[in-house]
Amino acid sequence: MSLTLRTISREQHLAYIQSLPSASHCQVPAWADVKNEWRSENLGWFDDRTGHMVGAGLVLYRQIPKVKRYLAYLPEGPVINWYAPNLEEWLQPMLSHLKSQGAFTVKMGPPVIIRRWDATAVKAGIADPDVKRLRDVEATFIEPRAFEVADRLRRMGWQQGEDGGAGFGDVQPRYVYQVPLENRSLDDIQKNFNQLWRRNIKKAEKAGVEVVQGGYDDLPVWQNLYEITAERDHFRPRPLSYFQRMWTRLNTEDPNRMRLYLAVHEGEAVAAATMLTVGRHVWYSYGASANHKREVRPSNAMQWRMLRDAYAMGASVYDLRGISDSLDETDHLFGLIQFKVGTGGQAAEYLGEWDFPLNKLLHKALDIYMSRR
Repeated sequence: MSLTLRTISREQHLAYIQSLPSASHCQVPAWADVKNEWRSENLGWFDDRTGHMVGAGLVLYRQIPKVKRYLAYLPEGPVINWYAPNLEEWLQPMLSHLKSQGAFTVKMGPPVIIRRWDATAVKAGIADPDVKRLRDVEATFIEPRAFEVADRLRRMGWQQGEDGGAGFGDVQPRYVYQVPLENRSLDDIQKNFNQLWRRNIKKAEKAGVEVVQGGYDDLPVWQNLYEITAERDHFRPRPLSYFQRMWTRLNTEDPNRMRLYLAVHEGEAVAAATMLTVGRHVWYSYGASANHKREVRPSNAMQWRMLRDAYAMGASVYDLRGISDSLDETDHLFGLIQFKVGTGGQAAEYLGEWDFPLNKLLHKALDIYMSRR
């Protein structure tokens, strides 16, 4: 296939994303409005024979201080045929274009899963005192074509970025936890929950926890719980304006793109979460909970409601997002995988983020700056 790359309108980009079964929420045009401190551009790949669009990418440009040069970032993208034997013909024109736009380095996150571990394999790894990392556990499923993609990228000069454990912060997570929904009944999905999860859902029900969908006006309630969570878990919270912008921009693009859920007990919201949908892929995006009333298990009740709603929408996967690959109980991120593995589901490893230094000196300077932050 002979390809042409060119800039496209947001409308063209959105129409292409809507024609697919799923794509990352970081690759929809409105994500550029959420990340409004970056400049953005929409790229399209076209098949020269038919003129049809066959790929798309949202590029975010971040200027480096005092120099008119940019880091070009395609989070969880671009949305192209990653298994194409002529991968170079897809990526080389993109690099040339980004260089012409003043980029000194390019960062991208191929949406390619390399390995999966089912809940049984993860639990066995947790139970084995000699196993410290998920990657040391034998995978339940391996995608051989993903290794070929990695080899091709290295041969082209791309460098695999540091995955930073769970990939939290400025990069997208390399390891995620997902519950497959396709061709399964809700009963089958719940039967795969571990005993503790099933018990906690019943406990929340008995205690009268009610899970409701919130709207824009409930975002301050969300923010309060989120800031309590940030203090408890020692991370820096995003401001309320970020979630308000996220809600407005994403739901203007598609009224079902973002949802807010609140777990209410005795008239008080004690847990909350945001949910994102693109095609048949649903993500649990951000979660928060109060320090009190944890014994009524609002988070389990909320996840079960969100999962049921995702199922009712015809989703093929409910994605619980990032986990660390650490299976060490003393690791501060271990609780994440422990909570998520209770859903049954699968841990999945993506190829991670890859960098292409267009200007090695500036790329090195950026590396030094990032490591000192």
